[in-house]
Amino acid sequence: MDILALLADGMLLALQPLNLTMIVIGVSVGLLIGAMPGLGSVNGVAILLPVTFLVPPNSAIIFLAAIYYGAMYGGAISSVTLGIPGASTAVATTFDGRPLARQGRASLALVTAALASFVGGTIANMLFTLFAPALASVALSFGPPEVFALMLLAFATFVGLGGDDIPKTIFSICFGLVLGAVGFDQISGAPRLVLFEMNGFLQGIGFLVLAIGVYGIGEMLWTIEQSRGEVSKTTPKMTVKGMAADAKEATKRGWKGTFVGSFLGFFVGVLPAAGATPGSLMSYGVAKMISRKPETFGQGNPDGVAAPEAANNSASTGSMLPMLTLGIPGSPTTAILLGGMVIWGLVPGPRLFVDETEFVWGLIGSFYVSNAAAVLINLAFIPLFIWMLRMPFTVLAPMIFVLSIVGGYAATRDMFDIWLMVIFGIGAFFLRKFDYPLAPAVLAIVLGPIAEPTLRQSLLLSSGDPSIFFTRPIAGPITVIALILIFLPAFKLLRRRRTADQV
Repeated sequence: MDILALLADGMLLALQPLNLTMIVIGVSVGLLIGAMPGLGSVNGVAILLPVTFLVPPNSAIIFLAAIYYGAMYGGAISSVTLGIPGASTAVATTFDGRPLARQGRASLALVTAALASFVGGTIANMLFTLFAPALASVALSFGPPEVFALMLLAFATFVGLGGDDIPKTIFSICFGLVLGAVGFDQISGAPRLVLFEMNGFLQGIGFLVLAIGVYGIGEMLWTIEQSRGEVSKTTPKMTVKGMAADAKEATKRGWKGTFVGSFLGFFVGVLPAAGATPGSLMSYGVAKMISRKPETFGQGNPDGVAAPEAANNSASTGSMLPMLTLGIPGSPTTAILLGGMVIWGLVPGPRLFVDETEFVWGLIGSFYVSNAAAVLINLAFIPLFIWMLRMPFTVLAPMIFVLSIVGGYAATRDMFDIWLMVIFGIGAFFLRKFDYPLAPAVLAIVLGPIAEPTLRQSLLLSSGDPSIFFTRPIAGPITVIALILIFLPAFKLLRRRRTADQV
């Protein structure tokens, strides 16, 4: 009852005229920032941080959190309409969102993304409200072995993303891991895989640059190849009835992905240094694994849109938890929010819930209000988003190319990355032409830089003994489940071939 009373006070604080205005502006700005390739929530919050010094700390943190929320919603817009992920958190949305748009079902994809985001955010808010202290202690118990076990589980979930061609899937994963290892070694500091001694490789290969190249330029080249410049236009019904029908279909066909993404995304978001991107990718893999029709993923399955969208919104709330309760940022964006809190004279940590009750519960109350505002604004502007798809492909193709170049440059402001992005786009086109799956490579690039240092740290802790992954109470069960899932596709394939030989 005390928690409900505090939450009610927090929501009343969030609904005050100034704070409500900050929520609406923040969510709207966040939607635009999330939809612009290369910007994302990190850049948006960093750029607008100085603006918050004009308002009280309560309103300031509410405004920045609303931008964060809006950006999570907005990332799906360009992923669906243009095939360019607005941020790294929306890469998995491209896998099924773009095929739906090409089938003339962009409205269904966007409605599914909006509703899944809302449900994911709501579930995460409830978990945050009820279990913040307990979940914070769980997060603290995750050391390098536990994090590596979780990354191994993530790898296990996307072994099946490449279909039945296991050798090509393994090649794709290994290729992604190699790309993820380029640059300085995180532990020794030694440069690795620096081709031709080019200084641009020393900083590593930026994931967003690669994602924009693969799913922006690569998608554009693939569409030109397949349709010779003639693509079907989306002719949606711009009516409330049509939106209601899409919402009904999204609920019916996307509820499993929403459920998986909501809980898995929040749990991964709570872990420091994990963030929304691994959570969304893992959720996509799990949603495909438990689906009755896994072969439809990558071809326009609403579950494939719902899972990552529910996960990235749930993870954004989850990443706030260690920041507020422990003073440990759960993502790059919350690291900026943490800096802002210090500037405002607040000290994140266990005492914050006691010493700054009004501030904390005002922020938690704003999560609920921002979530509702984001879904309403997003649904209201879906006809505008779909209007872009009604343009001829002769207009869309140059627009996609320009946005890809601008987005890639905005992410790093380095022309070296632009050339890399173009090369990745051309390479992705040829890989796709020869039926090599792209999703496992993209996921490996995300998880590899997290898995490798935690593996090495774990082995250093155990003096090289790999049993550390099986003897620890949390890492052990996760590792065993991951190994079972890794070998399951091979077992199924052997069983299928044996059955075929008998027939």
